[in-house]
Amino acid sequence: MQPAIYEQHMEVIYHKLMQYLHFKFNRHSPVKFSQSFVLLMVLLGSAYQAAQPAHPEMTESDDACPASSPRIRLSDGRYLAYKERGVPKNESNYKIIIIHGFGSSKETNFLAPQELIDELRIYFLSFDRAGYGESDPNPKRSVKSEALDIQEVADRLELGSKFYVIGISMGSYPTWSCLKNIPHRLAGVALVVPVINYSWPSLPDYLTKDDYRKKLLQFVLWISNHAPGLLYWWLTQIWFPSSSSIESSTEFFNNRDIDILKKTSGFPMLSQEKVRQRGVFECLRRDFIVGFGDWDFDPMELSNPFPQNESSVHIWQGYEDKVVPYQLQRYVSGKLPWIRYHEVPDGGHLIIHYPGLCEAILRALLLGEENPLYGVS
Repeated sequence: MQPAIYEQHMEVIYHKLMQYLHFKFNRHSPVKFSQSFVLLMVLLGSAYQAAQPAHPEMTESDDACPASSPRIRLSDGRYLAYKERGVPKNESNYKIIIIHGFGSSKETNFLAPQELIDELRIYFLSFDRAGYGESDPNPKRSVKSEALDIQEVADRLELGSKFYVIGISMGSYPTWSCLKNIPHRLAGVALVVPVINYSWPSLPDYLTKDDYRKKLLQFVLWISNHAPGLLYWWLTQIWFPSSSSIESSTEFFNNRDIDILKKTSGFPMLSQEKVRQRGVFECLRRDFIVGFGDWDFDPMELSNPFPQNESSVHIWQGYEDKVVPYQLQRYVSGKLPWIRYHEVPDGGHLIIHYPGLCEAILRALLLGEENPLYGVS
């Protein structure tokens, strides 16, 4: 099919889909459908517009650049890039692996005070998950493979028999996978604004049936699986909202989030220079499909990895988060009473960037100190 005819064909399909979805969703949604769709794109699509992705038929290595960061070779031959922070590994009391979110990288900021890092002797390791930044893609990516990558990275870098894991936003699904597949390797876990997979069997219908996020996720998941060319075409059109318009929208972020975005250079959940080095479209599409597709376990059926209270698992959530509703996080933590739930009263989805929050996360995770500001009455 000639390019011009293909473009016209895609545009007709797009407009018919939008008409149908507007009718289907807009009657029950708290915001307009077009706004709702873009809200979902905060998780899925904003990286595409900013990072100028490769055509979906390209392989991930077609736009690869020489790696500038240290990398380790995994047993299947893939390379993962990593970054170390904090005190030297062999001088540390605590070793923590930071799992980045969607469209991000190992450069994700975890704003812990240097005084606390030195006082507690904390070593941080972050790495580009498969296909991100300077890491090779994993064509067999699965929920389980994410945990196995974390375990192998820890072994290759000699972190010891146990380590801590902090998963941020979309980085929560590899973290849940660690709780399922390698609980014996965990010294403690924190999930920060973890995304919710609406296909988890234990989520009750009364909590999700009117949630427009669920309908949108199901739609984009179907498109991602069955019509990736259409998704790619739509996301690369000129009418796709710019990252700056997303960053200033109260439909997506609360006031504190917007204040954070004003003080940062670009969308902080995206490391554009790193992400564009690989097949951005395919990497993000596969990550989305795995994170929001069917899993081989239900997190709400997991057992306590620390039955003797030798350590703990934490969820940190913003009460005003417009990407992940606090009601679902409260339900999940209520089904798993061994999880310690913390809620930031005026927090949105970007609480990881709020002053003092990273320190509170570390003190709760490593020392068991609870900050009364983040309790739920």
